[in-house]
Amino acid sequence: MKLVRYGRPGHEKPGLIDESGKLRDLSAVIQDIGPEELADKSLAKLAKLKSAKLPMVRGKPRFGVPVAHVGKFIGIGLNYSDHAAESGMPIPAEPIVFMKAVTSLSGANDTVMLPKNSEKSDWEVELGVIIGTKAQYVSERQALDFVAGYCVINDLSERAFQLEHGPQWDKGKGCDTFGPVGPWLVTRDEVPNPQRLSMWLDLNGKRQQTGNSRTMIFSVAKIVSYLSRFMTLMPGDIIATGTPPGVGMGMKPPKFLIPGDEIQLGIAGLGEQHQHVVRYKKS
Repeated sequence: MKLVRYGRPGHEKPGLIDESGKLRDLSAVIQDIGPEELADKSLAKLAKLKSAKLPMVRGKPRFGVPVAHVGKFIGIGLNYSDHAAESGMPIPAEPIVFMKAVTSLSGANDTVMLPKNSEKSDWEVELGVIIGTKAQYVSERQALDFVAGYCVINDLSERAFQLEHGPQWDKGKGCDTFGPVGPWLVTRDEVPNPQRLSMWLDLNGKRQQTGNSRTMIFSVAKIVSYLSRFMTLMPGDIIATGTPPGVGMGMKPPKFLIPGDEIQLGIAGLGEQHQHVVRYKKS
């Protein structure tokens, strides 16, 4: 299934994308797509619905973050060897873990707002993992059973904040609008092997990133198992698993986002995103 939350920010409704690509309303079935709806039993019930009998949603509504009430937004750094090389950093012996503030979450096609005093804002297409079952000390062999589904993430990063203002990466990762997720959550039954997904990102119509999750240093199963040793993963938690090469920081000379830029990105089978970049504006 492809599960979505659509509508104005803060007023999203639950929905699904049917086999023909049409948006169907789930409001009469569930109140929202949150942690409870991500459990295996809940997803199995939704999978049994006859989508053709669900109300069709007309027009082109906004897609919000495909899961509500996200507790943790976790990132994995330098998880592609060629990205580590372009960043001038060694290949990590263990996953590099950082947190993205949940206030950075936004819809797949929402506007990206450069933070105040931004100097080096950058793009990163990433495979997203959404946890469906509480995970504590899970084995790598069983780890994928705790995943509800997968999604596209743009792990936007302000490199000056991230790397030039102390050792904590979080400062450059958690800016408002720096976590577009979606457009939908694709349940794990439709992604039998998350290590075989091609991904790409274009800036102003020019290809910048081309990669495949098979070249990850640490697999999705390894990441879920590893994180569960240090923190309890809860339903609705989102993990961004790293980016392939082609980020602005790695270019010669480096290239960073400016107002007016257009970002398009996608992952095979998981959908596409499109963001327009604007200057900082106080909300």
